[in-house]
Amino acid sequence: MSEPILETRKLNKSYQLGNEPVPVLHDIDFRLEKGQYGAIMGPSGSGKSTLLNILGCLDKATTGEYLIEGKEVGGLSQNQLADLRAKSIGFVFQSFNLLPRLNLWQNVELPLQYLGIGHAERHRLVDEVLAKLGLAERGEHLPMEVSGGQRQRAAIARALVKRPAILLADEPTGNLDSTTTGEVMDLFGELSKEGNTILLITHEQSVADRASLRWQILDGRMEAIA
Repeated sequence: MSEPILETRKLNKSYQLGNEPVPVLHDIDFRLEKGQYGAIMGPSGSGKSTLLNILGCLDKATTGEYLIEGKEVGGLSQNQLADLRAKSIGFVFQSFNLLPRLNLWQNVELPLQYLGIGHAERHRLVDEVLAKLGLAERGEHLPMEVSGGQRQRAAIARALVKRPAILLADEPTGNLDSTTTGEVMDLFGELSKEGNTILLITHEQSVADRASLRWQILDGRMEAIA
């Protein structure tokens, strides 16, 4: 068994409602190793968004441990968490989250600017990932000038360009039609075969079925699906 990229140990999350704690996640034990392709399924209100926020270092657990590449993150400061997100986690969202006034090339370049990577290296990395995702001829187009599938490809390119340890995708096909959903899921499959570590959060069975590892979360409790 190799060192996990992500691992939780007896992770719990509660929110305070007045004087009463409201439990959301219960004793989550979960690990994803380098190169694995996993999916977490669950309906609205199941706790999957709360778990994603913790895995993406956007929130902290109430109790238990969360480790990224063997490093426990619960004690990190907000600045340290932001640095970890910038370097190690690539996010793909349902709504794409592309900046509308920047073209696709500039959107993909943004994470590299935040990391302080030099001009020449940024150009090389952006050109490389756009070509890889079939967007070499679309780099100068604004998000509104391309299809939904191309926007999601650009969002995936932006997540991949910094070569993160883990790619986290939150309902990545939620705004796509069935044909485009298939194309995007084919792309995730290709990225997995190339050794990228991927975790999808979804409520769609057909999307989860593309992953090699699957978990179900319901009422804040998670279990593996055979």
